[in-house]
Amino acid sequence: MALAAPQARAWRTRRGPRTALFLRVGRTPRTPRTATVLTGAGLVLLPWVVVLAKTMPQTSEVSNWSTAWIGLDLMLAAGLTGTGALLRRHDPRASPVAAATAALLVMDAWFDVTTSAGTGGQGTALLLAAGAELPLAVACAAVAVRRPR
Repeated sequence: MALAAPQARAWRTRRGPRTALFLRVGRTPRTPRTATVLTGAGLVLLPWVVVLAKTMPQTSEVSNWSTAWIGLDLMLAAGLTGTGALLRRHDPRASPVAAATAALLVMDAWFDVTTSAGTGGQGTALLLAAGAELPLAVACAAVAVRRPR
């Protein structure tokens, strides 16, 4: 903790870009290490997908199915409402909330369509994906990439 205190004071007293301050106090940014870890994790996941494709059963009975879907829809409601509220206030935090919400919307559309394949609800799932979830995901992605003012 004693080592963190001088750095914390340096953050408050020095002006300028944070990366320059990191270099001045002898620390390097962790971006290259984080990038390597994330890239490696993504590459390691590819063989795992092949294993899953070969070993997963085509059908399965799932417990707590309704809880999972209700939870996802509650997260979507929170993300959409939060994005809208933050956007209305011109809050820069709208961008990361919008990005997470866009990802959830795409995921929701994907699972709705794939889990309804071959059932009577497939048409509804496709209609909701094309007419609501994916357009909302595009709108959220547009908010996420905008630079806050």
